[in-house]
Amino acid sequence: MFTITKQFHFSAAHQLNRVPAGHPCGRLHGHNYIVEVVLQSDGVTDQQWVRDFGELDHVKDFLKNEWDHRNLNDWFERFSKWEDGKETETTAEMLAFVLFEAFRSEYPELLAVRVSETPKTWAEYRVSAHNNSAMSTSNER
Repeated sequence: MFTITKQFHFSAAHQLNRVPAGHPCGRLHGHNYIVEVVLQSDGVTDQQWVRDFGELDHVKDFLKNEWDHRNLNDWFERFSKWEDGKETETTAEMLAFVLFEAFRSEYPELLAVRVSETPKTWAEYRVSAHNNSAMSTSNER
């Protein structure tokens, strides 16, 4: 099994709306985000790679054009609804999920998307290797 990862960076503000009153994440604040896109394949191409890293620039372009130096709540309010019909929260978990769903058809080898808000915290959305269905995991805050 071959796995490749490419890392991207962007800065953005957000505010969580489903947290208890007084929670610090309920205030508008920002992060220098790190996004990792992980692709996996049983084999390699004729060029002996899973995929040309340059082909992942569509992720970089999306982050730059849609999320970088913006309030993520504005984008999520327009484009993303969660199962309960409410706006999707702009948690690291939901950013990973939205990115995974946005690029899974373009990159069939997509295994996972990881998002970091701080150097010590990561959230990940990935496909289960056993049954190719999606599952979600995250680190404790």
